[in-house]
Amino acid sequence: MKNEKFTNETSLPLKGVGGSIDLITLGCSKNLVDSEKLIRQLELNGFKVTHDAENPQGEIAIVNTCGFIGDAKEESINMILQLAQRKQQGKLRQLIVMGCLSQRYFQELKTELPEVDRFYGKFDWEQIVTDLGGTYRKEAQNDRRLTTPSHYAYLKISEGCNRQCAYCAIPIITGKQKSRSIEEIVAEVEALVAKGVKEFQVIAQELTGYGTDLYGKQMIAELINRIAQVPGVEWIRLHYAYPANFPMELLQVMKRHDNVCKYLDIALQHISDSQLSAMRRHITRKQTYDLIETIRREVPGIHLRTTLMVGFPGETEEDFQELLDFVRWAKFERMGAFAYSEEEGTYGAEHYEDNVPEEVKQARLSKLMRLQQQISEEVQQSKVGQTMQVVIDREEGDYFIGRTEYDSPEVDPEVLIKRSLLKGDGLQLGQFVQVRIESADEFDLYGIPND
Repeated sequence: MKNEKFTNETSLPLKGVGGSIDLITLGCSKNLVDSEKLIRQLELNGFKVTHDAENPQGEIAIVNTCGFIGDAKEESINMILQLAQRKQQGKLRQLIVMGCLSQRYFQELKTELPEVDRFYGKFDWEQIVTDLGGTYRKEAQNDRRLTTPSHYAYLKISEGCNRQCAYCAIPIITGKQKSRSIEEIVAEVEALVAKGVKEFQVIAQELTGYGTDLYGKQMIAELINRIAQVPGVEWIRLHYAYPANFPMELLQVMKRHDNVCKYLDIALQHISDSQLSAMRRHITRKQTYDLIETIRREVPGIHLRTTLMVGFPGETEEDFQELLDFVRWAKFERMGAFAYSEEEGTYGAEHYEDNVPEEVKQARLSKLMRLQQQISEEVQQSKVGQTMQVVIDREEGDYFIGRTEYDSPEVDPEVLIKRSLLKGDGLQLGQFVQVRIESADEFDLYGIPND
């Protein structure tokens, strides 16, 4: 997707094929997939690329930014400023900024950050490669250099979003939903399996709407059914479902295939009817309760991850109490929450006054997270004594560290296995093992592999 506003005619030329590049990815896993594809294109053109180095040393730095909410924007700006300082010290030759933040604020950033050589939007990978003196290889446009451990990968099935939630700037940045074809996605899965990938985190801005633009109907169930049948796929985990018009046939696919994890990331945001309506979520309180009951009934043992918001314009104490009661009832195995941050250009910013004081937002957020902490501790303790399948992600100190099917990388609890309790040569990264859970704390489980 090329945007005419992304012109850099006043910037310095960026020719430099064969140099060293540090690529820093900020924000979500969807950005990470973009970075992995860009890295592959750069490597095909002779560049040596280091991803997310703790101490960047390359001649060129590329920052793939996030522009979703205030904190993410601040993180992106701070990273750019750090690298700009390195450039001023003569330690960096070229500084390039791409991604969501520059997609949205190109002109402002260009004015405010003259130290940056070039700005690009979220979809300008081909232009970046060309401006660096390389040739974009269209035949390799879906190839990636994985930055994750070699046994798992993120699988982005669509870009953009057709929803118009009042608080969200994502459709402004990425545009309407654009689904990839089932055939293309399955081919990517097969190629990644051939390279040793066993676990797939299926991601999209709005997973459950997959295929409506391409096939005229929701096709997420059919897609997951197809992926599950690819030999070598051990685990499939689903991220970022939308509750309104949830495709119930997806639950049948989860029941049918053992390699589709009993895990669903479904952002609910709130529960009170007044807040759901104001947020333009197209679902009611009763429908949400009914949906949670249906999911848990149809897929026994499923772990639900959700995201909730406090402090949206007009949220009353009664609304917030409804939210607390809902969380007590639902007992989400995994939950994140954040305080509303007004985003320019959104429906909420244009139609509502941001009238919940910041101190009230933060107090509500703290109270909500304290409640979830208690629930999480109960969920973790309930696993003690069980034997669970665990994939080993890494070694750290005296422990091998892995995850169950109920845990997504980076955001969910982990399983710690003490090296001294193992027999033989220990464990291998990417290995699936049966582990007896011996103890638990608020965040993690501790176990011993079965003999």
